[in-house]
Amino acid sequence: MSNTVIKVENLSKQYRLGEVGTGTISHDINRWWAKVRGKEDPFLKIGEANDRATKGNSDYVWALQDINFEVKQGEVLGIIGRNGAGKSTLLKILSKTTTPTTGNIKVKGRIASLLEVGTGFHPEMTGRENIFLNGAILGMTRKEIKSKFDEIVNFSGVERYIDTPVKRYSSGMYVRLAFAVAAHLEPEILIVDEVLAVGDAEFQKKCLGKMKDVSGQGRTVLFVSHNMNSIKDLCNRGVLLENGLLAKDDNINNVLKIYTENSIWNLQKNFKDFRHHSGPRLFGFISEMFIQNATNEKIQHTFLMGSEVLITLKVQVHSYMKNAEVGIKISSISGVPLTYLVSCWEGLEFDLDIGEHIFNVSILDIYLYPGKYFISPWLLIRGSAADDSIQEAEVIEILNNDITGFNTRFDSYAYSGCEVYQKSIWTKEK
Repeated sequence: MSNTVIKVENLSKQYRLGEVGTGTISHDINRWWAKVRGKEDPFLKIGEANDRATKGNSDYVWALQDINFEVKQGEVLGIIGRNGAGKSTLLKILSKTTTPTTGNIKVKGRIASLLEVGTGFHPEMTGRENIFLNGAILGMTRKEIKSKFDEIVNFSGVERYIDTPVKRYSSGMYVRLAFAVAAHLEPEILIVDEVLAVGDAEFQKKCLGKMKDVSGQGRTVLFVSHNMNSIKDLCNRGVLLENGLLAKDDNINNVLKIYTENSIWNLQKNFKDFRHHSGPRLFGFISEMFIQNATNEKIQHTFLMGSEVLITLKVQVHSYMKNAEVGIKISSISGVPLTYLVSCWEGLEFDLDIGEHIFNVSILDIYLYPGKYFISPWLLIRGSAADDSIQEAEVIEILNNDITGFNTRFDSYAYSGCEVYQKSIWTKEK
């Protein structure tokens, strides 16, 4: 089609772990001799899928394997996947900073790429000189660059340092100027990797707005990010990569749904394997925990901001517990405690006989921003150390709520590094 600006056909990229080339002269000669005779590369017959979490039996891995897709002019394509899925490798091939092992790509138009901090910048040159250097690399004339110069500097917010060598810039300043250059010199295709995460929140918002403007002008954007809200807000189509394979190419909402479900499943699988009990367990222990919403009885791990979350704890008591307390800690994936839900804070203390006891806690109107969170329960006798606790027993994910104006009341709840009060109701089943 005439409006197709990127076409990827049977694209694959193979690496040998820990080596440059094939690692030995004999292997390199064998590969060269096969190419001279028009034969298939003998090392393409070996290699494993690129699963970074498992130890393989081969030194060869496929960072990408048999990737096929097209991108239309003016389309904003989100490329998502776990770390090591092949996203950056794909962008490097599209940007022509590395070559594919097999397959080919067809690109129509100039590409500006921002793959890592300071891409294309010379550290000894000033910000001003790097603007002209990058413009020249993109094929712009000096007159065209000068006409955009003031706009680039104003957008970047580094005017005071524009005549300072960029080696003295902070990583955030680097990104500000690099993105401003890439976005304002009017390439037909703009490729942006996770590098924007280095910038502050205000600049990220500006960048997303600029990418919307770029796509509105008929130019194409390829965007890689782990911020699912930014992906959903900016992109109309998504590509999901898993272990170097193209798992899904569809409407962005469908792709995000599959990615979220897979991520939660993998988190649950991994964390349940490694969760551990702590505490003396003199009186009892937590035997089971499951999570659901207010209207659905089945176990669930994804919730909208502001929705109700129900957590059930089953406790096995083998010695009478007087003034027992149960509680739950919610923490970020990085381990920062965000909120505590404690039965005694609601005025409840329990005397537990030997046997099984079931506790329910209802989290009302959950005050957490979109993201994944650990749930860690505990059991103790008031005034003593935890008799039993399970660290990182479960994972939940909070999704953005699309109701207009809903998010404004969350703005004051900055959770990073501080605790947030969370209203809850504890009950005990008979």
